[in-house]
Amino acid sequence: MVAAPRVSRRVAGGRRSWAGWRFVGPFLVVFALVFLAPVVYSVYLSLFRTRLIGGTAFVGADNYLAALADPQFWSAFGNVTLFLVVQVPIMLFLSLLVALAIDSGRLYGTSFFRLAVFLPYAVPAVVATLMWGFMYGNRFGLVGNLNETFGLSLPDPLSADLILASIGNIVTWEFVGYNMLILYSALRVVNPSLYEAAEIDGASQVRIVYAIKLPALRGALLIATIFSIIGSFQLFNEPSILKTLAPNAITTYLTPNLYAYSLSFDGQRFNYSATVAIVMGVITMIIAYVVQLRGMRKEG
Repeated sequence: MVAAPRVSRRVAGGRRSWAGWRFVGPFLVVFALVFLAPVVYSVYLSLFRTRLIGGTAFVGADNYLAALADPQFWSAFGNVTLFLVVQVPIMLFLSLLVALAIDSGRLYGTSFFRLAVFLPYAVPAVVATLMWGFMYGNRFGLVGNLNETFGLSLPDPLSADLILASIGNIVTWEFVGYNMLILYSALRVVNPSLYEAAEIDGASQVRIVYAIKLPALRGALLIATIFSIIGSFQLFNEPSILKTLAPNAITTYLTPNLYAYSLSFDGQRFNYSATVAIVMGVITMIIAYVVQLRGMRKEG
């Protein structure tokens, strides 16, 4: 038996290692520039405070202590938490219903319906918010036209009491199709033989949904939930654009991101703005991680 020629593992291993770094390197460079560098700079800013007299001085954790005691920050956090608790379950429930309806194969015009549901996600958030903001107007929009035409007295969607619900409606309209696609993709990988075996055993469609489809969707639902939690805590575009239409209902601290933006660009408090953004980022990571752990335990 002829022995195969020995190849230097050191050289071969070195080549494989460098080849891998060539593929990963561009991503790492972009990741460092667009993610790590801004985070590091924000942490750096949060450790300083600019005063009218004395200039910029190192204050350590003082900005973080001030943020944790800031009632406006916690008001903003409470708003997005309420938004999350109400809007996300409604959105995911609608996405689940649509995904199950499309996957059932009994829906007429499935391709058109799937595209129609997903289409709002392709509309830029700015355009969607302006469109809905026009319809919400009680003096110039659809609500106002309905009141005038039929003599109604519909509540103002842009009032302080309804503004969160109005924003939730916009976000739901935008992202039902996106979450539907995640859930529908998970349903498409289920082995069709499971459905055939269940039908042979006499299982109804409702039983098939509960026994086969919903268990298969646990991982996809977890992903959609985590994405929705992060998106809720990052709420910014919709209230920022609607602020011009409802200045009395949308305060500068309606959401944490809007609060940080107002601190930075309107108040020129860059250091404290960075602190608020970091605190909110840490809270978001903790909540998303806890949800992920709980979801993984249930799957196990």
